[in-house]
Parts: sequence; C-alpha cells; structure tokens
Amino acid sequence: MRQFSATDLGNKTGDVLAAAAQASVTIARHGKPRFVVHTTERFERYRRSGDPRIARRTTEIPPK
Repeated sequence: MRQFSATDLGNKTGDVLAAAAQASVTIARHGKPRFVVHTTERFERYRRSGDPRIARRTTEIPPK
C-alpha cells in the first residue's frame, strides 16, 4: 500500500487521489499510518462483506 504524509495530502491532493483511485493509500501523521483512503466502490465492498476487521463507530456495532 502506498503511503503519503498528511502534508502530501494537503499539498498534492491530486496525486494522492490519483493513487487512491488505483489502490488504497495510507496517510501518515508524524511518520505513523493514521488513515486509509480508497474509492467508494472499495468501501462499499468492505461494508457489504461483513468483515469484522472493519473499523466502526460504537453506535454502528451490531448486537451479538
């Protein structure tokens, strides 16, 4: 997965989005990966898959 800094996101938004259109990219802050950017199609695929590894808000966690 390609990684960009938060500064790159601010200064080279077009480059970051172009890379995210091809594959998910990581946005790092202070050298540590903090965010992932990917297409809405990929997001919907993850959401529909029911994969428990997906981060969710506590209000979105389904009851057991």
